[in-house]
Amino acid sequence: MPLKVAKKSGKAKKTQLKFTIDCSTPVEDEIMDAGAFEDFLRAKIKVGGKAGDLGSDVSLTRDKNEIQVTSDVPFSKRYLKYLTKKFLKKNNLRDYIRVVANSKTAYELRYFQISADEDDESGDES
Repeated sequence: MPLKVAKKSGKAKKTQLKFTIDCSTPVEDEIMDAGAFEDFLRAKIKVGGKAGDLGSDVSLTRDKNEIQVTSDVPFSKRYLKYLTKKFLKKNNLRDYIRVVANSKTAYELRYFQISADEDDESGDES
């Protein structure tokens, strides 16, 4: 019995991935500059193994305090988190700001919650 091989007809669907990074909280407090963050992402995002050359496959847009990354090629949301944390570390903000996923396709920059109870506990140990 000969085996029949199914042929794929047409082209595969191109899926467009959209990710959002909301950095409104630190930008409104003037701790971070959204323009500098956008430039950092433009320089560091690797497409096809080359950093800095987004080409036509990946686009980066900024609306006030929100940065949107749109990609036609496979692109990881985790990679955006990695680059965001790298930017925060470079600007010495990593100790105060964290990157939190608030939906399936979005990250948000939030402050760490520091409670006053921790200060009271450290004084009782003597």
